[in-house]
Amino acid sequence: MFVADRTPSLKTVLLATGVVLTLAMGVRHGFGFWMQPISQANGWTRETYSLAQAMQNLMWGAFGPFAGMAADRFGTMRVVLVGAVSYAAGLFWMALVTDPTMFVLGTGLFVGFGLACTAFGAVSGIIGRVAPPEKRSWAFGISGAASSFGQFMMMPVEQQLISAVGWQNAFYILGGLLVLLMVPMAFYLREPAVEHAHGPQQSIREAAGEALGNRSFLLLLAGYFVCGFQVVFIGVHLPAYLRDKGIANPNVAVLALALIGLFNIFGSYYAGKLGGRLPKRYLLSTIYFSRAVVISLFLLAPLMPLSVYLFAAAMGVLWLSTVPLTNGIIAGVFGVKHMSMLAGIVFFSHQLGSFLGVWLGGYLYAAQGNYDVVWAIAIALGVMAGLVNLPINERPLARLKAA
Repeated sequence: MFVADRTPSLKTVLLATGVVLTLAMGVRHGFGFWMQPISQANGWTRETYSLAQAMQNLMWGAFGPFAGMAADRFGTMRVVLVGAVSYAAGLFWMALVTDPTMFVLGTGLFVGFGLACTAFGAVSGIIGRVAPPEKRSWAFGISGAASSFGQFMMMPVEQQLISAVGWQNAFYILGGLLVLLMVPMAFYLREPAVEHAHGPQQSIREAAGEALGNRSFLLLLAGYFVCGFQVVFIGVHLPAYLRDKGIANPNVAVLALALIGLFNIFGSYYAGKLGGRLPKRYLLSTIYFSRAVVISLFLLAPLMPLSVYLFAAAMGVLWLSTVPLTNGIIAGVFGVKHMSMLAGIVFFSHQLGSFLGVWLGGYLYAAQGNYDVVWAIAIALGVMAGLVNLPINERPLARLKAA
């Protein structure tokens, strides 16, 4: 058991996790920029690179609950340290490997595991434990805003690196940056053993069984699946979609993805803030319904740079604003002792959706030559997610009330 002398302050935790999330999510959101140069260099179709990204998202989700268990049991610091090294190794792998099968497997394992140890699931537990209940939703909103800032900041950086030093060297530079910045931040995330926390003592098996037997938890799983499908499909395939539609200037896609990150800083922050005042289930439903409307309007409007930027700004407000609300419901209903693990289980559903969204985009493009069907699926799933979040029960479980 990892034990620190004292619990870090909320400010320290938010700053350290903010840097980690900025890098983890910022680098990951730019993977769409490598689709065409890697595919052209290796003579692959888009389906190969899409499958690699789909595998990365699937492994991220599969490793998530276990990374969460480790963070809850041994401390967030150790998990982030291991994740930073794995993430960097994955970027080096993507730069060096030319065999399509090995590329897909290595990208999935190294990058997927690295993200599981450095993204939301792994760090949500320490945030939930350090933040007082009345500030918990707000704190999750701050962490979501940090990841969005990473997307806004890293999009132009990654595109410029590819243009300036080539796609392979860009991977090397980003891998080194991850290690140099994440490792020092990890040491600020030391905390006392979770067993020292107040409340009833549950085993991992009991906590997981309790959650998976809860109807509201299962509805969160369904909604988060849709979230993953939509955001990863758009994040990876939007640059190629715009080029196919005649917007050949790559700066339009760069700015669009950066705008998503910029506007989601505000979306995540205010979603977390509103989640402390309004029912989180209604806010989640509103986000999913709004996504369906925004995507529909984007497809119906004449495609030009302005319409792309308006779409990006609107989607940005809705992008990761689901994260503080979902994590807030988990913490409020089930408590914070096994917060990272439960967040990891929910996020696994998100990543199943991510896998399907990014892979299906590449597969249907290869089969049909367009993304029309995938856009339609994204709209229909948005409506479905809006409906399934409405009946979620946010009241704490009876054991928490008794405690």
